[in-house]
Amino acid sequence: MQGFGVDIGGSGIKGCLVDLDEGRLLGERVRIETPQPSLPDSVYGVVAGIVESFGWGGQVGVTFPGVMKAGVAHTAANVDKSWIGTDVDAGLEQRIPGAVQTLNDADAAGLAEMRYGAGRGRGGVVLMLTFGTGIGSALFVDGRLVPNTEFGHIQVDGEDGERRASAAAREREELSYPAWALRVDRYLDVLEAGLWPDLIIVGGGVSKKASKWVPLLSTRTPVVPAELQNDAGIVGAALAAVERLAP
Repeated sequence: MQGFGVDIGGSGIKGCLVDLDEGRLLGERVRIETPQPSLPDSVYGVVAGIVESFGWGGQVGVTFPGVMKAGVAHTAANVDKSWIGTDVDAGLEQRIPGAVQTLNDADAAGLAEMRYGAGRGRGGVVLMLTFGTGIGSALFVDGRLVPNTEFGHIQVDGEDGERRASAAAREREELSYPAWALRVDRYLDVLEAGLWPDLIIVGGGVSKKASKWVPLLSTRTPVVPAELQNDAGIVGAALAAVERLAP
């Protein structure tokens, strides 16, 4: 079975056909820089262009970096604030033929990892964290998604956790991986105190270099890199569209 997923991020918008039997991309994904300013109409145009470039006419799953309820954006992390209150489903359906399913970007990545990757077959409390422009989170209890968690904004030493521990913070402050791992460690300490997860999966582009920082973490919870790495959002979006998994 095939599907199509698009992952909207603060810096780039990525899309591709997906093999939903194996949870992998079919061919090369297309990535286009996120328009600046990242206004809804501009982003809709990029998403529609990516879908059209593949000649896809079926259901499309689209991730959004914010809280999504019934297709409406309630927050807008790392994109223009004009998205708040916008019916993203309706906006996309005007540009893209066929049904569109939207969901939070980290939730999509988590769905993919739980179905095909590092969380496959795992029960208990599993926390997926995506380190990128910010920190996205997806929480699962015995395989069921608790949607729209925003643990990147949990307060750590007086400021948002993602402000100090995101991958963007590491790049912005030119931190070495050991120095950044100390910040991630502190962030995870706060999450562990409140959630007591059984497994933490770390994703986003920085998961490709997990060997440089994951072994340095001192959390009591096992921490493993995402197996789908930075493709998890695309795969999870396609899966949600076909199986209508979005809340």
